[in-house]
Amino acid sequence: MSMEIIDQIRQAADIVEIASLYTSLKKRGRKHVGLCPFHSEKDPSFTVDSEKQLFHCFGCGVGGDVFTLVMEKENLTFPEALNHLAERYHIPMPQKARLSPELQKLEEKVYKINELALAFFRRNLFRTREGQTALAYLKKRGLSSDTLEALKVGYALTSWNALLDHFRERGTEPSLLEKAGLVLPGQKRADYYDRFRGRIIFPIFGLTGKTVAFGGRAIAEATPKYLNSPDTPVYSKGKVLYGLNWTKEAVREAGELILVEGYTDFASLYQAGIRNAAASLGTALTPDQVYQAHRFAEKIVINYDGDHAGKAATSRGIPICFELGTQPEVLILPEDLDPDGFIRKYGAQSYGEIKQSRSVPLIKFMIDLLTPNQKAKSIDAKISTAKRIIDIILINPDTMAGSEYLKQLCDYMDLDERVVRSSIKRIGEKKAAGPAESFLYPAEKRLLQVLLENQGLAADLLRQVRREDFRGLRSEGAMVFILDCARRRKRVLLSELSTAVGPDLWRPISEMMQEKSRPGTPEEALDCLKTLRRTAIEAQLRALQKEVERCERNGEKEKLARLLSQKQDLTRQILTM
Repeated sequence: MSMEIIDQIRQAADIVEIASLYTSLKKRGRKHVGLCPFHSEKDPSFTVDSEKQLFHCFGCGVGGDVFTLVMEKENLTFPEALNHLAERYHIPMPQKARLSPELQKLEEKVYKINELALAFFRRNLFRTREGQTALAYLKKRGLSSDTLEALKVGYALTSWNALLDHFRERGTEPSLLEKAGLVLPGQKRADYYDRFRGRIIFPIFGLTGKTVAFGGRAIAEATPKYLNSPDTPVYSKGKVLYGLNWTKEAVREAGELILVEGYTDFASLYQAGIRNAAASLGTALTPDQVYQAHRFAEKIVINYDGDHAGKAATSRGIPICFELGTQPEVLILPEDLDPDGFIRKYGAQSYGEIKQSRSVPLIKFMIDLLTPNQKAKSIDAKISTAKRIIDIILINPDTMAGSEYLKQLCDYMDLDERVVRSSIKRIGEKKAAGPAESFLYPAEKRLLQVLLENQGLAADLLRQVRREDFRGLRSEGAMVFILDCARRRKRVLLSELSTAVGPDLWRPISEMMQEKSRPGTPEEALDCLKTLRRTAIEAQLRALQKEVERCERNGEKEKLARLLSQKQDLTRQILTM
């Protein structure tokens, strides 16, 4: 990011105006004072200097410029704070300039369409006869008018084209609505129909309050029960925590985030005054959601449904938690109730009490999940369960986090920690001594090592890499997976990589990652790539030479000429590297 852009935003963004979004300020001389938005206080000690464009709290000591203020208050990174302020003051950012004007315009159009669709859905809920039925259903489930208003809940009519016709009257192209995820194409190319029909609509907002997507809940026994927007230019599934735009302050203040599955679970907690919550929208927990949660709170409590499906959903997020080194607690409510059902039956106070008494560390949840009805009392059963859990624990390359997990496992299962660690060490030594299948070339292994240790390099390499550079290599599947993740701007998770490449390739990758290695550089990654490319071309040349010799023996002159031309091209490529 250039200093020119940063200075331009700093000059445009008035710190008094921004600070006034978070607390009431009164002018005292050349400065403004108010109650600190970062800690509770009765006497104002939060001071904003409009001349210097700085703030400082004499109570808690926090201070800085307008960027610091936004980063601290909104829990944003510096680039995110820049974007946030740039949008507010209509300053174009360089990274957006690299996008095509068409894509920029498309994003703006989708945001606008989402806002108009939100207004349409809300009007349906409160001003139509069908909406009154949906409203009665919501009230019957215990949601108040204030909660529905706060969460901006709406309704999609039981019609194939209600929303489509609404936008057609405004002159909006159906193809644009399709890009926004609001309509689907029919059997004929020119036909479209509404995606959401006969469903209560929960709008999904980004952290800055923009409408990015929608979730629809069926009232009747429709399938599926929940229907979410697809990926669009402004929304990616698994990257948003529903409700965090409303609760981020409460989450940060509590230092704890209660993670639930669905919209109604979140709505019940929110209405009950339990505001340090968010929902993962019914998906298995993703790395982006875990990162986002930890930006606002150190502690995460996962409270999915208590039934078999809810426990399964919780367990699907376990490898990610281990890999990222996080240690969330898990809350399984009694009677297999979900948070919504529990609060409606027992109330908010009971929920708070049971969260304190029944939340367990992730390791304990795994043990209970793998040993229902306390069947792991025999030594053999204990060892079997411990092995399954250790296999997941050891996916974490962070030995300190992994060590803590092992300690917890031994404590909960009453195992001798020294014996367990010694057993793991012997298994590792046995594998190392065995006939381990290694990579074909040192450059292949080193490039894979560098890309996994510094995933940012994969994105830099994308512009120069070709699929044939890895063809035939032992690591081909892993290389393709890593670069595909970079192409989609997605973090490579070892749990997903191990599944994608299979056990035969995962074993040498896993062993490779245990080795100590120096940090890689972009230059080294490029050198490895060039070496592999040269190796691949040399292999093609050898194969061509055999075919040339065969054609010479058989007198196939036309084919021989083509092969010699190909050989010349490949030779030229090697010489120009």
